[in-house]
Amino acid sequence: MIVEIGHFALVLALTVALIQSALPFWGARARDERLMDVGQPAAVAQLALVAGAFLALAHAYVVSDFSVENVYLNSHSAKPLLYRISGVWGNHEGSMLLWVLILALFGAAVAVFGTNLPRALKANVLAVQGAIAVAFLLFIVLTSNPFQRLAPAPAEGLGLNPILQDPALAFHPPFLYAGYVGFSIAFAFAVAALIEGRVDAAWARWVRPWTLAAWMMLTLGIAMGSWWAYYELGWGGWWFWDPVENASFMPWLAGTALLHSAVVMEKRDALKVWTVLLAILTFSLSLMGAFLVRSGVLSSVHAFAVDPARGVFILGILVVFIGGALALFAARMGELRQGGLFAPISREGSLVVNNLLLTTACATVLVGTLYPLGLEALTGDKISVGPPYFNMTFGPLMLPLLVALPFGPLLAWKRGDLAAAAQRLWLAAAVALVATVAVYAIAYRGPWLAPLGIALGVWVMAGSLVELASRIKLGQASLPDAWRRLKGMPRAGHGTTMAHFGVGMMVVGIVATSAYQSERILVMNPGDRAGIAGFTLTFKGAAPQRGPNYREEVGLFEVERGGRAVTSLVPSKRLYDAPRQTTTEAGIHASWRGDLYAVLGDEQVNAAGGYAVRLYFNPLVRMIWIGALVMFLGGLLSVTDRRLRIGAPRRTRVRPSPVPAE
Repeated sequence: MIVEIGHFALVLALTVALIQSALPFWGARARDERLMDVGQPAAVAQLALVAGAFLALAHAYVVSDFSVENVYLNSHSAKPLLYRISGVWGNHEGSMLLWVLILALFGAAVAVFGTNLPRALKANVLAVQGAIAVAFLLFIVLTSNPFQRLAPAPAEGLGLNPILQDPALAFHPPFLYAGYVGFSIAFAFAVAALIEGRVDAAWARWVRPWTLAAWMMLTLGIAMGSWWAYYELGWGGWWFWDPVENASFMPWLAGTALLHSAVVMEKRDALKVWTVLLAILTFSLSLMGAFLVRSGVLSSVHAFAVDPARGVFILGILVVFIGGALALFAARMGELRQGGLFAPISREGSLVVNNLLLTTACATVLVGTLYPLGLEALTGDKISVGPPYFNMTFGPLMLPLLVALPFGPLLAWKRGDLAAAAQRLWLAAAVALVATVAVYAIAYRGPWLAPLGIALGVWVMAGSLVELASRIKLGQASLPDAWRRLKGMPRAGHGTTMAHFGVGMMVVGIVATSAYQSERILVMNPGDRAGIAGFTLTFKGAAPQRGPNYREEVGLFEVERGGRAVTSLVPSKRLYDAPRQTTTEAGIHASWRGDLYAVLGDEQVNAAGGYAVRLYFNPLVRMIWIGALVMFLGGLLSVTDRRLRIGAPRRTRVRPSPVPAE
């Protein structure tokens, strides 16, 4: 009965979404305030109905109701509770329901918290958001019903893909979808503004917090996926330029450009055309990612292998919304008045350079992702575009971006002084030079360009601190005055410093682990010893163990360094009961130098008690995910800035002061 209630709630949500998409839009056209106000309760009601449907499906998973086909195909009664819950979105149908739930959540948030928005703009935003919800609810109801029943009900389920039964994967999709779907708000604001023909600095102020919230969630979601791939897949790496990884990375790049462009538009009323276009393209890339993952055109460890007909439906959604938005943009582009002018050397100019490099990098990733698919569709030839292409195209674009990054915040608006900014960055340059010399001294036999890459990350980190010190006049004013300035700074300023510092941390981690990773692949018998990166590992053997829904062979390695015991590593190889698939669990020892990483392979028939073993040492690899977390926290600090929370102030008519009687 609960399942049927969930299905009914989903159909009701579709009806409410139709009302939300039609009446507020018509009200805005007719200037009927009552119709415009319908969007707010409709958005909240839609959220309540979709949440009810989602909870109904979650209940079916928790109680292992295998009469529901979706539960039967993706769950098992022996699974731990966490993975029964995460199984709700570990499949195509459930993940689309989560997608629509987050879409409804963002729409309701605009309805409840967008109290300072003009009534017509708010009505159009909610109407566009409702139209997107209609499309995806139709997709679920017509092609991807998660409440389909089986008769008779099976006694047991088939289970969830074992590689998805991991804590990081339990939380990775919700954060990722919050990023994907969150950009729909920026898209809705852009379309609503084009409908009204009003795009100004106030619009940029309204759209920034929603874009920032989506960017934060996508940053955290990508980082969690990278961390999961690192320790779960046993490849010893953190990023593989997989097409599905690229599908999430491209909206992140475009969203980062959108954030910086919106700042220019808010402060200087400039880059209007470009900012609106970026808002449309960022959500377009999110929709394209949904198409790639669910169309069956990709073969990936994270792709949903589903009926290609569903991909055609999503492709239709993409064509209607993105094609329609771009057509509206083309029609209105001539009406968008350009804002204030600025010199090439200025803060606006630096943000334009930032945008150009980010969007060009996004384009190179897009070409590398879609070219093999297009070639196969046209000629039938299958090719693979791997890391060499992306490293050779994406990397060089990031170099000038990272070099220029510390300069931007130190330049004045409208017209800046590059020489003065360079003088203030002398300390950051000195720190980067010291880092270069230190890395050359430590790793003098390593790749010659790697120390320069690490120095570039240090340059970005030090530059962000120099910018903060410059804003509070550290060294120029007294310490109490500097402290007062620090406390009085807007939270968005602190958030920008943190985010840029996190970028530098990521660069250091990426370069260090890419350039200086050590690797050994060998067969080890019990009692054998192997050395790597100054560590000595002694293999003590492997023994079978039983988990809640799997069997595993667990190896034991005693780790020494300089003759002293350091730790024990226990990598394992698991065989799950349902479905019967194997996974690799790496043994990892984290230290300030980096990660010692051991993977236990198959038992070797020709070596009595011997196992294939892979050993890695990944220097400073944790800085990648710590840097991403720092970026997320910087975004969180910025989004709590009062100026962003209250939006642009309402314009009120100033009443003349009464003239005193003589």
